[in-house]
Amino acid sequence: MNDKVLVQIVPTPRQIKHQQLEFYAFIHFTVNTFTGKEWGDGTEDEAIFNPVQMDSKQWVQAVKSAGMKGLILTCKHHDGFCLWPSKYTKHTIANSPYKDGKGDIVREVSDACKEEGLEFGVYLSPWDRNQPVYGQGKEYDDYFVNQLTELLTEYGDVFSVWFDGACGEGQNGKKQKYDWERYYSVIRQLQPSACISVCGPDVRWCGNEAGDTRPSEWSVVPKRTSETESIASNSQQADKEEFRQRKIKAQDQDLGSRKALADENDLIWYPAEVNTSIRPGWFYHSDEDSKVRTVEQLVHIYENSVGGNGTFLLNVPPMPTGRIHENDERVLRDLGNYLKKHFDTNLIKDAKISSNQESDIHPCSAVITDDYENYFCTKEGQGVIDLSIELSDRKKLAYLVLKENICLSQRIEKFSIIDDNGNLVYEGTTVGYKKIIPLNNLEASKITIQIKDYRVYPTLSFVGLYEA
Repeated sequence: MNDKVLVQIVPTPRQIKHQQLEFYAFIHFTVNTFTGKEWGDGTEDEAIFNPVQMDSKQWVQAVKSAGMKGLILTCKHHDGFCLWPSKYTKHTIANSPYKDGKGDIVREVSDACKEEGLEFGVYLSPWDRNQPVYGQGKEYDDYFVNQLTELLTEYGDVFSVWFDGACGEGQNGKKQKYDWERYYSVIRQLQPSACISVCGPDVRWCGNEAGDTRPSEWSVVPKRTSETESIASNSQQADKEEFRQRKIKAQDQDLGSRKALADENDLIWYPAEVNTSIRPGWFYHSDEDSKVRTVEQLVHIYENSVGGNGTFLLNVPPMPTGRIHENDERVLRDLGNYLKKHFDTNLIKDAKISSNQESDIHPCSAVITDDYENYFCTKEGQGVIDLSIELSDRKKLAYLVLKENICLSQRIEKFSIIDDNGNLVYEGTTVGYKKIIPLNNLEASKITIQIKDYRVYPTLSFVGLYEA
């Protein structure tokens, strides 16, 4: 497949908006929080669910303090227990002691997100271990669509509908063959701006739950990577610790290079999401209070997910009380402070910017603004393209950030970073939506970005240079 065909594959407006969120939260909360399980079996007594100090505002403020811009709530996990008073089952919060059966945690969380300016998303497990009609085809699909409709019509705008591939047996020993296309049609009709993630056409699972990332992440990939049966067969098939820590398989490392796409006839824009938990489990367990990931560990995942042409979905599980543990809260706050400190002041605003090739319409000075209306590109692009950033004096540098204009697809395939002494500082492949390059306190007054290989003439919509 030739390069000009490859760059015709571009994101939809909903995909662009989703990628611009960059970093957002998962909240896993259900009867499992009270039983200590990761996967419930659907036989739990509703009376067990009673978060006596429930504080959705604390959840939202905690994740917002980390710099997250959205929150996805597990409205119903595999156990089938609904955090809203669904009209279609008795296995809901309405039959729990919480607020004497008058509670609705989906509403509480969606309202708290609106108050704090966060986007709100929903997770609804297609596998329902409580529902008797699970495994009976259309009858169960009708049930699932009814619940999906409740969530998409009663709680305001939804930015994400998140599906995993869990498909175990029901009470009758049968598995359900999900009518994915019907589910997607309902979502597009009721929430057209929402991205459908993982088992869906808009956002791709990175391939593991450990926070592991690819060195070269492409958004233009074969259409077959979105096949739900294949995704489901590789995800959520067992509740095992080793699965949650699994790395990306070697054969799945390269999804979008020219070599990987050479024999592909059908391509799509399908950006990656990195999803992992702040703790070893997805739900809260008191014996994991000392196992919360450190700021350093989360920064590493952030650099390689948000900074590796993906998005970062970080799970933060509340306690049975209905509050987020102080250890998790502290780490989130410290992470947010780190990100503010290191990405607050862009040195490029006062720098001299020059290039050996540039278009009159799209000059190199356009990289100062972080938008897609203004961007740098060459006339056609021949050979190595240099973009130099010259500071007024020497600085200790922490990070360099590059962003392509993904409205024009993903083009850069190889680049290098050179310091003012001509030393090679960094070599990379893909850029895409965003590339974060740690400079590790490099002292320099000039940085040159050398774009060495590209599909057609490359673009840069933004460059950020940040002091240590």
